[in-house]
Formats: sequence, C-alpha cells, structure tokens
Amino acid sequence: MQPGLETPSGLPHVSPEPRGARLDVWWRLMRPHTLTASFVPVLLGTAMALHDGHFRLPMFLAMLAASVLIQCATNIINEYFDYVRGLDTKESVGIGGTIVRDNVQPRRVFWIAMLFYGISLLLGVYICYSSSWWVAAAGTLSILVSYLYSGGPRPISGTPLGELFSGLFMGPVIIMITYFIHAGRLSADHLLVSLSIGITIGAINMANNIRDRVQDEAGGRRTLPVLLGHDRAVRALALSLAAAVVWLVALVLAGAATPWTLIGILGIPKAVQAVRGFRGKSKPAEMMPAMKATAQFNTVFGLLVTAGFLVQSWWNAWM
Repeated sequence: MQPGLETPSGLPHVSPEPRGARLDVWWRLMRPHTLTASFVPVLLGTAMALHDGHFRLPMFLAMLAASVLIQCATNIINEYFDYVRGLDTKESVGIGGTIVRDNVQPRRVFWIAMLFYGISLLLGVYICYSSSWWVAAAGTLSILVSYLYSGGPRPISGTPLGELFSGLFMGPVIIMITYFIHAGRLSADHLLVSLSIGITIGAINMANNIRDRVQDEAGGRRTLPVLLGHDRAVRALALSLAAAVVWLVALVLAGAATPWTLIGILGIPKAVQAVRGFRGKSKPAEMMPAMKATAQFNTVFGLLVTAGFLVQSWWNAWM
C-alpha cells in the first residue's frame, strides 16, 4: 500500500461515494478556474515562436495537453494532501471539496493525480523525441515541483516560496519550453517577456494564500501572507501586479518586445479590482471575488500579450 493513502487517524471518516461519481464532482476537483495559468503560457510561447517564423502543430497540441494535465494533477494532489494534513473541512472555501464534501475516497483521488502525471510523462516523451531530449530535464523538474508543492515532508505550499516556484515553473519555464520545441532554440528577449507572465501567475498563488491566511497559520503553514499579515500581503500583491505591467512597458521601450504587447495594459482594471477586493476583508468567502479577479487579470493580461505577438507576426508577413 502506498504510504499515506489510508484515511489518517484523527480525521473524519469518508463514506463511500455513490457509484459512479458525477462528472461535475471530477470537474470541481481539477479547479477549472485555475487552468488558465497552464494554457496561457503555452499560447504565449507558441505566439513568440510564430513571431520568429516557427510553428509545429503537433508540438503545440502535445505541450498544451501536458501543461493542462500537470496543472490538474497539481490541484488534485493538493486536495489530497490538504485532506491528509487535516487542513480541509466541509466548510473550507475555494477547494474542490471532492473528498470532504462529495465523499470520494482519498486513495482514489491520489491515483487520479498519478494517472494525469503518467499521461503528461508520455506526452513529454513524444515532445522530447520530436524536438530534443534536453526538454526532459526541464519537464521532469516541473513535474517534481508540481508534486512537492503539496507533497513531501515539507511542502512548498507551506513555505514563503510558493509564489516564486509557481510563478517560475508555470511562467518562464513552460513558456520557454514551448518556444524551444517550436524554434529549436531559446530567446533572451522572449525569456524577459515571460517574466511578466510569471509574476501574474505567482500573484494568483499570493491571492489564494491571502484568502487562506488564517487557516494556513492555524495549520502550521508559513506562507508569505502568514509572515506579512493581511494588509502588507495585499500591498505586496498590488506591487507584484504593477511590476508585471511596468516590466512589460520597460521591455517595449528597450526594444526587447513588440509594441503590440502593450495592449496587455487593458487588463489593469482587473488588477485594480483584485487589490480593492482584498482590502478590509477578513472572511475567506468575502475574498473569493478578489481572488477570481486576480486570476482573470492573469488570463486577460497573458492573452492580450499573446495577441500582441500574433498581430506582429501578421504584420511581418504582410508588410
């Protein structure tokens, strides 16, 4: 038996789920509102490659599927380990609730995550075979970080480094892997642009941790918002969202990014909505709209920057 797959003592017993759990239960388990953080980087990396005259449809589809599967597995394994550690209850806000509310057995949830990791590994083998085996190192490290974010003896999610790891591996790492499998090389300018998207992905993690600060502190976690406190964490969130925009503007002024990417600033109202939504709030349910706005800013900002590269590609082709 895999260690940790039984219901831990001291936790409420999970009754057997009804035969054939509903599809909406499995859909909530994957936390679909977070999945934009997995496909936006793939879209951006592909748009950057198109900008430079490279595109491979099979690579795009394989990378998109692998990225989404890893994100789903990350969310699922987080649900499992948060239950194991006694952090999730029926009253918890922002979780899928598959175990504590829908009575799906923890062991089953764990192996679904393993299945998703397994499929993403098979896709990774195809990607490496069709591009370069150097991709395997970055891809394997990404999957390892995905698991260790919630699993292991000291989960990354319980430290002040959660925002850094999520922003780095779901931002620049995914974006540059995607660019590389199309173009066969890396680009320093595109790497710099990818940092702005990484910041917004880290901000999603920050928003989640601000919402869960009280519960995380009670559970022994030392996340960044736990260390900073609510007000300073909200200010840090505001600074990070502003930094993503300022960094992109600076790159355009320096000639490292196409001016078309500046349409990304149209997402600023969502960033403002997110910060305002956290101010003066103390209950997790009250902060859900602010967390949603943070994720929406990442989506809008990332897609508009992607559109900027696509417009430039069209301009280069026809002008």
